[in-house]
Amino acid sequence: METHRIETSQAAIAASDTGGSGPVLLMIHGNSSCRKVFRNQLEGTIGKAFRCIAIDLPGHGESSDAIDPERTYWMPGYADAAIEVMRALDIPKYAILGWSLGGHIGLEMLTRSASITGLMISGTPPFARSDESLGAGFKPSEHMSLAGQDALSEQNVSDYAHSTCGANAPFEPFLSDAVARTDGRARKLMFSRILAPESVDQQEIAVNSPVPLAIVNGEEDVFIDNDFIAALPYKNLWEGTVHRLPGIGHAPFWEAPSQFDPYLHRFISSL
Repeated sequence: METHRIETSQAAIAASDTGGSGPVLLMIHGNSSCRKVFRNQLEGTIGKAFRCIAIDLPGHGESSDAIDPERTYWMPGYADAAIEVMRALDIPKYAILGWSLGGHIGLEMLTRSASITGLMISGTPPFARSDESLGAGFKPSEHMSLAGQDALSEQNVSDYAHSTCGANAPFEPFLSDAVARTDGRARKLMFSRILAPESVDQQEIAVNSPVPLAIVNGEEDVFIDNDFIAALPYKNLWEGTVHRLPGIGHAPFWEAPSQFDPYLHRFISSL
């Protein structure tokens, strides 16, 4: 496993790279997490079969805070940073696995790069640019408000880390460390502009995706409305269905890699 530190116009980005000559998969984590959450895939059969590149978003993990927070800490800024990383690595074509915020970033990237061959999202409701749609895509949950909060108490950090990884998922200290490390401005600024007109209409691009769109969610995800996601009239939905993993929460690739990874392997292979 190789580690890169890539200077971009947004931030210095830390990335793990499994190497190899197989199809390339870019892995983008969620809000207040880090690339270590993809450890099971990076170190398992997925990392052996494909060249997996997992990045820490600006203001997260081992990446630096944003050079210009107003420019970077929202979906267009994150998308541009990820695209810069792949250009710096001289990778012309790649698929994306985006979890939660990472899935929203992946949808944003579809309008900004012709290099993407396919996108798998997990825990990511494709909402239209309206308060009504945003409210329909996300379910009220005990710790949802923390996702857009600048300063977090020690208890907030623990609560958010446990809820995002899944109530029944394995828990390791790095999950809390990632929340505590995250630049609080990243949470606040991203949520304050989540419906900004400069961002892509997430629902429109998901429904009309120019590349195969795979959706694999945990059935017991406390943050998203699976029925809302499944009801959208996708035109390029991989295998023609939104896959739901029973008994699994918000991070199925972390909680149940033995169940999630076959979907990911099959999707990348199909591209």
